[in-house]
Amino acid sequence: MINISESAQRHFLKLIEREALPGLGVRLAAVHAGTPRADVRLEFAEPGDLQGDEWAVDCEGFTVWLDAASVKYLDGAQIDYETQATGGQLQIRAPKIKGEEPAESASLVERVHWIVEHEINPQLASHRGNVAVQEVTAEGVVVLRFGGGCHGCGMADVTLKQGIEKTLMTKVPGVTAVRDATDHETGDAPYIRRDSAA
Repeated sequence: MINISESAQRHFLKLIEREALPGLGVRLAAVHAGTPRADVRLEFAEPGDLQGDEWAVDCEGFTVWLDAASVKYLDGAQIDYETQATGGQLQIRAPKIKGEEPAESASLVERVHWIVEHEINPQLASHRGNVAVQEVTAEGVVVLRFGGGCHGCGMADVTLKQGIEKTLMTKVPGVTAVRDATDHETGDAPYIRRDSAA
């Protein structure tokens, strides 16, 4: 399931022994799993801190506890500790933590959500914006709501037609159109004000 190198185990054991608490181990969890913001949280855990559904990985002298909800995202993870001239560095590689792109056989809704979260929103974030999928109709029309800097932005129509719609129609077979359901008059922090975009 996960591979913890001998050097990482020695590093953890040294830290745990310093704490001198009976039963102390390490808990590993995926944070924001399945999204582009996914990361790994690593912390000490005493037996009383555990929920009871964690998966245990027995190491020499201690246990690594995997958060149950994180298991599928941490499958295949590698933890290593590299000694360097200036100290050492713990490295955690979890190739599945951001999720896996849905197969072509997945539903249209799943494939649309994946592209929105992993390709479109990271691009919109540079303008403090985002979109949320409100609906995917049986006819393949994707209905979106703009948020952040895109809510009320004077360039939202251009972003929708030349960016988002083009991307979704190219990358997700079955998408026929993309519509905006946002009331842009209510946007309070647009990236470009609507009156200045004309």
